[in-house]
Amino acid sequence: MAALLTDPLFETSGRAPIANNNFYHFVVTKSHVVWRWWKISPRIVDRYAKPGELKESHQDFLDNQWVQSEVSMVFGHRILQYTKALCQGHYDYLEHLPDTLLLRIINSLELEDVGQLARTSRRFRKLCGSEEFWEQAVQRRCNTVSAEMASLAQVEGWRNIFFTSKLQLQKLISRRRLKAEEHQEGQGSDPDSKAEESPDVMYPDPNPESEAGSDCSVPVSGQLSEDIKSCVVD
Repeated sequence: MAALLTDPLFETSGRAPIANNNFYHFVVTKSHVVWRWWKISPRIVDRYAKPGELKESHQDFLDNQWVQSEVSMVFGHRILQYTKALCQGHYDYLEHLPDTLLLRIINSLELEDVGQLARTSRRFRKLCGSEEFWEQAVQRRCNTVSAEMASLAQVEGWRNIFFTSKLQLQKLISRRRLKAEEHQEGQGSDPDSKAEESPDVMYPDPNPESEAGSDCSVPVSGQLSEDIKSCVVD
């Protein structure tokens, strides 16, 4: 299983939250721990100070209290405990899996479980809120996803599509089709005649919430209707 892990296992860098403001780089690989530092100071005497580096095996790092105290001081006790666990062979395999594989795993969870997973780390919060996840979620719960629905998702976002009722999806897609038809007709018609005909154009209510429970005023194709009916995203 360890062969599945990427190298380095952990890497971080940043300035120390203390008066000296030195810059540090901390890396844990499969075989070593590397601790680097750069002195940042306005003093002339420190102008030519060279950066330092300490490279140790996992066991040496676990025995080196000075390096551990430096890591804890700069990056915090939580980072120290996590890296010590890595050096002891306690790997977080799930955290090191590629995003594509994690998204497939996450999509097999129930939505309430996805919400809980998103609270465990920044990486999982980003994945659980990504467009890639919600697109897969919609595709899993729909027999088919029409080109019109995919186009609508580019504007509204896949997460909004997931939580939109079938009736509202029907209305949104119909409005987009109507606007596209009006735009095409406007480009092919005479500007003067277009101005005369515009008062007679019937547009649907721009507030879809006010029409909840009613049929869409614009007819929808049979195939699109079947696509929406097959989608269980109420």
